[in-house]
Amino acid sequence: MNHDIAGRFLDIAPNVQSALAAGEAVVALESTIITHGMPHPQNVATAREVEAVVRENGAVPATIAIIEGRIKVGLSDTELDWLGTAKDVMKLSRADLPYAVASRRHGATTVAATMICAHLAGIRVFATGGIGGVHQGVETSMDISADLDELARTPVAVICAGAKAILDLPRTLEYLETRGVPVVGYGTDRFPAFWSRTSELPVPLRLDSPEAIADLIRTKEALGLAGGVLVANPVPSADEIPADEMSGYINAAILEAKTRGVSGKAVTPFLLSTLFEKTGGRSLATNIALVKNNAALAARLAASLARSRV
Repeated sequence: MNHDIAGRFLDIAPNVQSALAAGEAVVALESTIITHGMPHPQNVATAREVEAVVRENGAVPATIAIIEGRIKVGLSDTELDWLGTAKDVMKLSRADLPYAVASRRHGATTVAATMICAHLAGIRVFATGGIGGVHQGVETSMDISADLDELARTPVAVICAGAKAILDLPRTLEYLETRGVPVVGYGTDRFPAFWSRTSELPVPLRLDSPEAIADLIRTKEALGLAGGVLVANPVPSADEIPADEMSGYINAAILEAKTRGVSGKAVTPFLLSTLFEKTGGRSLATNIALVKNNAALAARLAASLARSRV
């Protein structure tokens, strides 16, 4: 942890601070799922449930958000309740994180921004739903999520259920390979497709235990290789929407977005809300299940990394 930066910009919750100081397991959690991913009060309830899953699996949760320009690493109950209904909250990635801090704005952290803030605080593991990636039609839009470059530069392990299946998954995996990011399938040979356990794409690497992933992370660090590790953890089979069924919903949602001229940062929230309608709410239920599943694995990984320091 850079203590100068931490003192100037970060407010680390006391329980998170004490866990970090003692070398105990801590898992970072993002906040866009609260502000931009779910309706109230389901967003706050889900955030609390995910934090509880982290605790149950042996780690301390640290939900990250920016409130009045302060980077909050670990939210109090009051702050989490407030964030659930807050207005004028920016959706922050690497490009606009310093603006939000300098301008004393409120912001929810995407994968990229959460990784940055977690690393500043000294947190090595982060659980999310799905990463951003290369968007459909990239050859004309050049729309590639900053999450991918962040994985190449910031040393935080990210546990996800793959990239959101609304994206161009083959190009997303190709870009990650180009940027030197290890992509690990947890107990799977196929890259998960967020709501679905598998896609047609083989996963580059496979590991079957948190301890094996911890060994990979330690070895990568020892070799002096920059960046993080992406762990793709399939949604539990009982909660998935099979890929062949989901592809029809996704194609219809993408067509609707094009028809309405939705672009930029508005695309993903629009597609997610459209899919919620088209699946009768199933997509959101699956989203919640996979986030909890990722939080459990992240906590076990963080605990394994913490044990290796003793």
